[in-house]
Amino acid sequence: MTDFGIWLVRPESEALALALQEQLGGVLYRPWLDNATPQKQQFAAAYRRHDQWIMIAASGIAVRFLDGLTQDKHSDPAVVVLDEAGRFAVSLLAGHEGGANRLAYRVANIIGAAPVITTATEALKPLVIGIGCRKGVTAGQIAAAVYQALGERQLNEVREIATIDLKANEPGLLAFCEQHDLPLRVLASATVAAMPWVTKASDWVQQNVGLPGVCEPCALIAGTRGRLIVPKTALNGVAVAVVEDNI
Repeated sequence: MTDFGIWLVRPESEALALALQEQLGGVLYRPWLDNATPQKQQFAAAYRRHDQWIMIAASGIAVRFLDGLTQDKHSDPAVVVLDEAGRFAVSLLAGHEGGANRLAYRVANIIGAAPVITTATEALKPLVIGIGCRKGVTAGQIAAAVYQALGERQLNEVREIATIDLKANEPGLLAFCEQHDLPLRVLASATVAAMPWVTKASDWVQQNVGLPGVCEPCALIAGTRGRLIVPKTALNGVAVAVVEDNI
């Protein structure tokens, strides 16, 4: 099995698929080009060619296509389902073992969708951390600021890290997430600007980023049903806020 497979159900989703292929690579499948063979049969023939799949389709279609193909969570290809409007990237199959959870975040970050993760391990992690940082901070600086903000809470309670698109490729932030096996959710600056939920606006952030704050709104947007338990706390160029799910 190699690379990604990107399965389109309709030609209308081709632009979305091409945007994903540009960032992720992979093989694009246009099953409507073969009118003689049903799409479900075509997908079954291609299913084991790749270790990860993105299906741009309704979840019901994806479930029907997968019927009879799945065998074991340790060997099944990962499947992420993306709706044609690009709103939700759903980790449908092989979330942990196959990497569908991480793939859902990658897809979501590329096109501005919301990642949908339903595996039990993530459901039991109640914290979301929002991070804003100055350019060039190290993974160690981010770790120190995160641990300071968490206090007596543990890093293994954290479900995801959230930041803005301007920081999506910050090496220190990416390294921190990689070292601690934490998914990074990237929010568009326009989304954060529309929801400027800050306890106290920052003149520096407003001047340099064009927003009143980063870490608090990012944490609150990502943790949609949560409450801010740690307002913005800053250490050595890194600002952190923590949101906890309302149970």
